[in-house]
Amino acid sequence: MTSRVRFSTARDVIEAFQDLRRISPRPADTAAPLDYVRQLLVSRPPTNAILFLAYLLPRREAVWWARQCVGAILGPRSDDDALRAADAWVRAPEEERRLAALAIGTAGDQARATTWLALAVGRSGGSVSAPDQKPIVLSPSACAQAVNAAIVLAICGEEPKTIRGWVDACVEAGIRFAEGGEARVVALRSPDSRSPAAAQQDAKLAQSFKD
Repeated sequence: MTSRVRFSTARDVIEAFQDLRRISPRPADTAAPLDYVRQLLVSRPPTNAILFLAYLLPRREAVWWARQCVGAILGPRSDDDALRAADAWVRAPEEERRLAALAIGTAGDQARATTWLALAVGRSGGSVSAPDQKPIVLSPSACAQAVNAAIVLAICGEEPKTIRGWVDACVEAGIRFAEGGEARVVALRSPDSRSPAAAQQDAKLAQSFKD
């Protein structure tokens, strides 16, 4: 498997994104990024591991991981225009699709995890202003912040007794995906209910990240 990690050490990630400097405990100078994710998962709050992964993964990959997390957690409740827009962009990351997701996310309910999936796409690069207005480009952290919001919102809306399980499941999927595997999150409530055709499409998409 080919790693999707772009940084040599966890400190490199924190130096690239200054808003991560509030995360604790601080990594050792030579700590590998995924080793640090595992350390954060057993620290408080464990959701810092989700936040760090959102920055660690490339933007398209981070959105796909978040989409897998939100879909697994919410199940059929995740099936809306915002999630479909995120799905469409990941499968074909074209500017037209980014702008369509941005429009849906901007108009959406920010209390919904799927809205933040669409916003993560919209904030993945390029301007976030209307085509007839002066371009506005957000900080490099904007996509990762929206990815984190999508996953954490989905988790926190669940039964308290399942929250830690969902955090672990999402982080484990993120680590596996960063290492070059699939981003699929093992649902806590039921076995995989995807159709064979949907599973095949997801397998093809996973391969596209390696190409």
